[in-house]
Amino acid sequence: MSDTERAAEKHAATPKAANYEDVMNLAARRGYFFRSADSYPNVPAGFWDYGPLGVLFKNRYVDLWRRRLVKADEMVEIDTAQIMPRAVFVASGHVGNFSDPIVECSNCHAIYRADKLIEEKVKHGIPEGLQDAEYDALLAENAIVCSNCKNSLRGTKRFNMMFRVGIGPLGEEAYLRPETCQGIFVDAPFLFKTQRIKLPKGFAQLGKSFRNEIAPRQGILRQREFYQAEIEVLFNPEKVDQEKFGVALEYSLNISHADAEPTPVRVSEAISGGIIPNRLIGYYLYLIQSFYENAGISTVDIRLRRLGDKEKAFYSAVAFDLEVRTSVGWLELVACNYRSDYDFRQHTEVSKSDYTVEDDGKKVLPHVFELSMGIDRSLYALLEKAYRVDETRTYLALKPSIAPLQVGVFPLVSKDGLPEKAREIYDMLRFEMDAAYDEGGSIGRRYARSDEAGVPFCVTIDRETLEEMTVTVRERDSKAQEKVMVADLADWLKARLA
Repeated sequence: MSDTERAAEKHAATPKAANYEDVMNLAARRGYFFRSADSYPNVPAGFWDYGPLGVLFKNRYVDLWRRRLVKADEMVEIDTAQIMPRAVFVASGHVGNFSDPIVECSNCHAIYRADKLIEEKVKHGIPEGLQDAEYDALLAENAIVCSNCKNSLRGTKRFNMMFRVGIGPLGEEAYLRPETCQGIFVDAPFLFKTQRIKLPKGFAQLGKSFRNEIAPRQGILRQREFYQAEIEVLFNPEKVDQEKFGVALEYSLNISHADAEPTPVRVSEAISGGIIPNRLIGYYLYLIQSFYENAGISTVDIRLRRLGDKEKAFYSAVAFDLEVRTSVGWLELVACNYRSDYDFRQHTEVSKSDYTVEDDGKKVLPHVFELSMGIDRSLYALLEKAYRVDETRTYLALKPSIAPLQVGVFPLVSKDGLPEKAREIYDMLRFEMDAAYDEGGSIGRRYARSDEAGVPFCVTIDRETLEEMTVTVRERDSKAQEKVMVADLADWLKARLA
């Protein structure tokens, strides 16, 4: 262990209880993310932009997703259209079922989402999938009125959250996709025929989805336009015990029922106890939990909450939400759904096409296990978990492998040939990793800016650099410093950024 690593272990900071507002303010100030078109008045909520650090952070996170999930499991990645015809969403059930309950004030005509309004009053979650009359009863029972003018609320009705668009001069009805998975499903028959793909196979897609949320709040946590990283595993339900799925059997999943604290359960025990249907699903739950652990979220803050019959989506036979403990409560990051053969039955019926796949000479209608990841929420959770405050500074203790900027390069002073040498070293590093150059203000101020941005290492060029060809590398979390030869610097950093 190096001196830097020993110091980091010795001085590891205890995180302050992170505050949502503090994290969001830092994210905006440092260029992670901020409200879209915020310079204009009355901008609709639910739209957010990524700044320079945010784009790098998102890209680093997606790279980790590709390495740890897509490539590790030999999945195929595709990129499908964001606008799809109405018939696709008739088949998927979105035209008929993708709606939220809303109520309207009888006086000022303010619109509210009924279930969230009730939750705010009763201070706990209520089951999804209630009938309109059940929402009306809960509103009356809890004496819930308009927040603006305190008048009564009209009866609950449904609002479909898809964005409708018109294609061409005749305005042919189509929709912006509310999730990325439908493109995977409708492309699957073509891909199996042309790409020599065999069951089981994971299909991955990264992209934006669009949901016309009624009243989006909580900033980047609930948006109308958002990033998803979707994985749909297609498989033969009679072949779920393949050898590769056995590697997860001794891994402990943090499983929770309802809102209870999670309990570690080995995959093998969860299967024998009927909590998880089979080895295949246990394997992919292992992949997704271990992914977040690798990204920097402690196991104690992760739970796989098994959803009850009234909570899970209409298409789901078994469902888990991967949630992370945050300052705003348990936050859902990934929906894990065993969709059985629902999707392919529906698309077969509506399209009249053949969605079966040949598996060992037999025609099979694939079953689907889904890992639907919210990228924006995941990035927020990682920032909150990395947020630190000590006696002198605020910093982001992001794992070096996902930090947006990996190294800062600073001349100690802006004279005596140090800026020129620092630029030379910066040019050497910036083609190897994401580097930033800064010579503005005192070295202490530059360290502080880098710490707040989450930069794990800062390289200072001083007179010894000119004389001995060494630089001083400062580690973010411990503030420990180490001398490194310029010739060894790139390799030294790479070894610690993996």
